[in-house]
Amino acid sequence: MSGHGDPIPMTSRAGGALSGEAHVPGDKSISHRSLILGAMAVGETKVSGLLEGQDVLDTGRAMQAFGADVINHGGGNWSVHGVGVGGFAEPEQVIDCGNSGTGVRLIMGAMATSPITATFTGDASLNGRPMGRVTDPLALFGTESYGRKGGRLPMTIVGAANAAPVRYTVPMPSAQVKSAVLLAGLNAAGETVVIEKEATRDHSERMLAGFGANLSVDDTKEGRVITLLGQPELKPQTITVPRDPSSAAFPVCAGIVAQGSDVLVPGIGLNPTRAGLFTTLQEMGADLTFENMREEGGEPVADLRAKFSDNMKGIEVPPERAASMIDEYPVLSVVAAFATGKTVMRGVKELRVKESDRIDAMARGLEACGVTVEEDEDTFTVHGMGAGGVPGGGTCATHLDHRIAMSFMVLGLGTQKPVHIDDGGPIATSFPIFEDLMRDLGANITRD
Repeated sequence: MSGHGDPIPMTSRAGGALSGEAHVPGDKSISHRSLILGAMAVGETKVSGLLEGQDVLDTGRAMQAFGADVINHGGGNWSVHGVGVGGFAEPEQVIDCGNSGTGVRLIMGAMATSPITATFTGDASLNGRPMGRVTDPLALFGTESYGRKGGRLPMTIVGAANAAPVRYTVPMPSAQVKSAVLLAGLNAAGETVVIEKEATRDHSERMLAGFGANLSVDDTKEGRVITLLGQPELKPQTITVPRDPSSAAFPVCAGIVAQGSDVLVPGIGLNPTRAGLFTTLQEMGADLTFENMREEGGEPVADLRAKFSDNMKGIEVPPERAASMIDEYPVLSVVAAFATGKTVMRGVKELRVKESDRIDAMARGLEACGVTVEEDEDTFTVHGMGAGGVPGGGTCATHLDHRIAMSFMVLGLGTQKPVHIDDGGPIATSFPIFEDLMRDLGANITRD
């Protein structure tokens, strides 16, 4: 069952080339952070191009519950009247973060060093995900947390009344953990230091600096060292959210696997901590080019042109690239099925604790469609069958996971037989216009 209503079975079929422009929604990571940092600033932050998927809407409602004035002006234009660092009010009701691990973990960090208490819950998928990776470092500030067995939601967070700054080395590559600690450090007097052994997406650092936080980033022998001076007065900003590279991955990969296609995906953010998929596709021999390179809002941006690619080769994806494309491995495994030879994805154990165990979900679905795969805890290998060589015909379980659902819909656009999924409902959490956008390109995607 979907956590967002009755299941919505869907089917995709090969049939004709995809063509046209795919205007994907705003970046989800930046949208979450715009609302949270806007709520922690003093004054009015204006945001255009906000992703209006369920995950981000849930974060907006949470910021209202903590006392910020969050207003939807229509057309992706929002404003947030913030309450300042340390100014959060105690919510009157439980905070429901739906399906969003990013939302709940960042919000926990943002409120962890204020003397208030809040209880968080989510849908069945989110309530099964581990929160200890965030609550453990937050405890160093003096924050207390009380959840279900295994550190799972529903969970009550008791904020630290007089938080001391911390020095914390992130034990796994996780932008969510790093960001939660930095947000908590905003209301701790003194310098909070976060050390990353492997760099992850750096939107939090860029945006904190943009809001006026005193923050520095240094590459050292220890790793990437981020130092934040606590208790600043954050200044409101005007933010234009670039289009989401994680959402762009689906029309880009569809253009690559659907015969005869030529798809343009304009205005995509190419932050180097997010662009690993596109580098990997080019290394495989996909016909993917960057056009009109430019900078918008401090982020590199380009228009992506993806054409049907019938001569791709399997490659080894280096483990150090995992952090820059962790959400894109499911759809990469789809493209790998249409390459020749093995594609080996290493250093991907983080996929096992996303909205679902994404390695297992993709492995079982690809097998149901005739593709041979191998997996262990930290590696996923797909044996490619070449362009036009994937049988299809399977029904794939999505496990309440939007990226699994969309990945299998892309798979069906290049297989010999249709591909079915049990529930496309969760797609709305991150990409509410996915079906209309893909159909406008010519994709044969239907609800059953």
